[in-house]
Order: sequence, then C-alpha cells, then structure tokens
Amino acid sequence: MTLPNVEPRSLRAFDSAEIQQAVAQLRSRVTSGRRFLLGVAGSPGSGKSTFSACLAEALGSDAALVVPMDGFHLGNAIIDSTPLRQRKGAPDTFDVGGYLSLLQRLARRDEDVVYAPDFRRTLDEPVAASLAVPAAFPVIITEGNYLLNDGPRWQQVRAQLDEVWFIDTPHDMRLARLIERHMLFGMDRAAAEAWANGPDAANARLIEATRSRADRILPWL
Repeated sequence: MTLPNVEPRSLRAFDSAEIQQAVAQLRSRVTSGRRFLLGVAGSPGSGKSTFSACLAEALGSDAALVVPMDGFHLGNAIIDSTPLRQRKGAPDTFDVGGYLSLLQRLARRDEDVVYAPDFRRTLDEPVAASLAVPAAFPVIITEGNYLLNDGPRWQQVRAQLDEVWFIDTPHDMRLARLIERHMLFGMDRAAAEAWANGPDAANARLIEATRSRADRILPWL
C-alpha cells in the first residue's frame, strides 16, 4: 500500500491487527445500494487525516472518499477581530449547521455529485466546493475533532454517522506533530509551542472527554 505524503511509520501502524480487524468488519457492513458514513474523531495532531487517507486506500479507490469536517471552519473574515480568533479550532468556530446539511445530503445519496468544501492549510481558510463526491462511492469517511461532542447540533451530526472511530495517539507524539505542523505553515517555534499548549490543548481536553462515546478506539502512531 503506497500513499503520497504519508510517513512510513504511519503505514506500518495501519497494519496492526486491531486496525485490520476494524477494516474487515467495515467491509462486511457495507451493503449494495446503501451508503456507509464513517466518522474518524481524535484530538489535534492525532493523525486523523493520515489515518483516513490510509483507510480510504485500503477500501479501494472506487469505494471510499474522505470528506473532512475542517472544510467548515469559519472563514478568517468572520473570526478576525473577534475573541474567536484566539480560539480557532474550538467547537463554536465551525459552521456545524452547514456540516450537518452536507452529511444529510451525502446520506441521502440522491444527487449525482455533491461538492464539499475543503480546508487549505497553506491559506488557513476553507475553500468551497473543492471536493467532488459522486453518488457511486459507497463509503464516505469524514474526519474531525467534534464528531462525538455532546452539543445539540453536534449530536445531530453524530446521528448521521453509522459509526465513529476514535484515534488514540500518545500525547507527546501529538504535541510534537502539532508544533511541527504549525511551524511548517508559518509560525516560529515559540508561537507554535504556545498555540499547541494553549488553544490546541484546550480543544484536546474537550475531545478526549468524548472518546467513550466512540464505536471503536484505535491506537495510532
């Protein structure tokens, strides 16, 4: 299995017996004519995007697509000059209503193609209608921080998902990845460490508190 921009250590972790069992059971649950919506949750830096890409590859290029929740970040034009700017990534900095509507459309599977937004880290902005989701794909993987959040609108999001898997990554590894990612996209080390230990850490505490609601908790390195 070869994926672009996926570190080899993550691919080896994907070969664990526990994850392989989860994939096999997912395949067995996908029935003809019915779309399966799988949520992948986890704290910032846990590797949700890499895991989701590996999972889609394992299921087959004609079977699964990844549609991230991050496409529903509020735009910087909305949050700049407000207190939300210093909490970007918190639950109330997402358009949860828009995300819910997208999931409902994807679950209905009655449109030839649904266009979904994506989040571009190089811009630090969501980009509308940049992911095409044809009706032919039986599995949609949506990854995001708050799929298990107990807020009323987030509970409606959870109700659209057939299962949610929680990605469990060691704290020190998550933190190192976050700092490296923030630096890659423009922060100096001091700012990256401050953000990872500040807003990211606050969000991680919220997310970790929801892990018991997941259908599966999968170790991931």
